[in-house]
Formats: sequence, C-alpha cells, structure tokens
Amino acid sequence: MNLTIIRRLVQITAFIVLVYGVGLGGYYLADKFSSSLPALACAYDLETADHCALISFQHQMDHRTAPVLAAGGSIIEALMPTLITLGIFAFFMVLLSKAFCGWICPLGFFQEALNILGQKLGLQQTASLSQNFTGKTRPVKWLIMIFLLFVFPLLAGFGLAGHELGDPFCRICPSRILTTLATGETRELVVDTSTTGYLILSVLATFLFGLMMSIGLMVRQPFCRICPMLALNTLFKKIGLVRLVKDAKPRCVKCGLCAKACPMDIHEIHTDMENKDVIYPDCTLCGRCVEFCPDKDVLKMKYAFFPILSADPAYFKKRKKAQTQWEKITLFGKK
Repeated sequence: MNLTIIRRLVQITAFIVLVYGVGLGGYYLADKFSSSLPALACAYDLETADHCALISFQHQMDHRTAPVLAAGGSIIEALMPTLITLGIFAFFMVLLSKAFCGWICPLGFFQEALNILGQKLGLQQTASLSQNFTGKTRPVKWLIMIFLLFVFPLLAGFGLAGHELGDPFCRICPSRILTTLATGETRELVVDTSTTGYLILSVLATFLFGLMMSIGLMVRQPFCRICPMLALNTLFKKIGLVRLVKDAKPRCVKCGLCAKACPMDIHEIHTDMENKDVIYPDCTLCGRCVEFCPDKDVLKMKYAFFPILSADPAYFKKRKKAQTQWEKITLFGKK
C-alpha cells in the first residue's frame, strides 16, 4: 500500500460517481449532489446531472454578460453569475487545491489508465519530456482559458462571432466524448455539418480525442498539459489547503528522481533550491515526487498543518522496489 494506490482508489471511485451518478442514486439525488460541485464531470453526460465550471463560464459570457452589457446594464449585473461561479469554484479549490486534477478529474484518471495500458502492451514509453518542450507548451492552457472560455463566447454574445463560438472549448473538449462514450452514448462522437463553424469544431474535437488516445499510450497526461481547468486551478493555488513543500537545504542532492517521477515533467521540482512552495502551474498534486524522493523530509505533502506524506529513505526503497516490479509486468508476461 502506498500513496499512488490510495490515489488510484480515489480516482476510480470519483470516476464511477461522476460518470455514472444517476445509475448510483437516481436523477434527483445526482442533481442535488452535482449542483453543489460545479467543477467536476461533463455536462453532456446524460447519466449524471453534473456540470463542469468551464461550460458555465462560456454560457455566462455568451448568454448573460454580453447581452446585459449590450443593453446598457452595469458590469456588476453582467458579471454577477460569473462571479458566483468563480466564488464557488474558489471555495472548492481551497478544499482540494490542484489535487482536483490529480485525484478527482475523470479525464485525468482516464489518461493515467491509458498510459498504464500502453506500458502493459509493451509500447515504448517517453520517460520524460524535455524542459524546452514543456516550456513551450505551458502557455497553451492559458491561451485556451482566455480565448475559448471568455473572449470567443463574449464575442458570440455580442453577435461579433458565430453561435458555435458560444461554447468553443466544450465543442472540442475530449471529456465530452469520453464521458458520453463511457455511458454507451455515441451522439457526441459526430461530425456536425450544419455550419462551417460547427464542422471545423467537430472535426477538431474528434482529432483531439484521437490524438489524446494515441499519444496517451506512450506519453503521460498529454491533454492535462493544455487543459484550461489546470490554469484556473493555478489562479487559486495560494489559498488551497493541500500544500507541496520543499526544504532543500541541506539534504537535497539534486538526484532528479522527483522530476523523473512527475507525470507532468516539472523539472523545476528538482532544480529549485530556494522556494519552499513548489506547487508549480502544471502540478496536479499527485504526490509522486514525494514518494520518489530519497532524502529525508526534503519534500512534504500537507493538508493545512497536517502531514500527508514526507520523503523518507525507507519508504522510497519500498516504493522504488514496488515500481520496478510493476513495470516488469506486461500483458504478455514479465519482461
């Protein structure tokens, strides 16, 4: 038993509840449960009544903010629903911080399962992406958040862009296809030819989903690297109760094992010797860096003032041994 196994159990439970919510407790129970958690599963999954905060932001820009401003209303009146959604989102980020991505998100769990499948099929794995490559891809999630969640929907609401840009991110989000397919629904896996805009977005959605599926077999967390949810979470990381702390001096020997273990290839976790708060923008608080740190108490994961896990040589030896044994097992027998 280790932190990763506990996290996998939490992920599986969250996936079942968030994707198959109606089947577990009926529509009204799912509705009451999910209406209190506006940052979780996909709104297009008919097996649950959940909705993702990302769709709320887009619809509010398109159907509320732009029309109110166009009619001469005040900015506060126009932005009030968005501010309420943002406030509730911030509340859950206080409780979970960026651990939502690493412990709860159904799409994040699916990508991890996909990568495990690739390992067990014996496919060549990309152990770590270069710092140069990750540095170039990191701004993408911020651009997606700004333009696809706010700018384009706002333009659509003002009538300056087509209706299809009222919710452009949801049109291309892999979770929309994944969670509906997981419940046996195929209507989201379609090429929409009603307009040129819908055609382009639906083709792009199918392409991104296929690309995530193929790359995910060999590269860890491919879509997470450009997901706007990760960018939104980053805005509130300072107020989150889940903390990742590094006390580099004097024990850290810069072995690089923490960066190698990181599924998001955050190289700074091993090179940064000054900052104690090491929840970087791409961090999902999975805790693997702490598990694979061999130096006593250099890395720590906490919930407020309560320790979750601290780097420990004895734990590291057991964890490393378990990981080595796990990696040797494939669907075709041991390597």
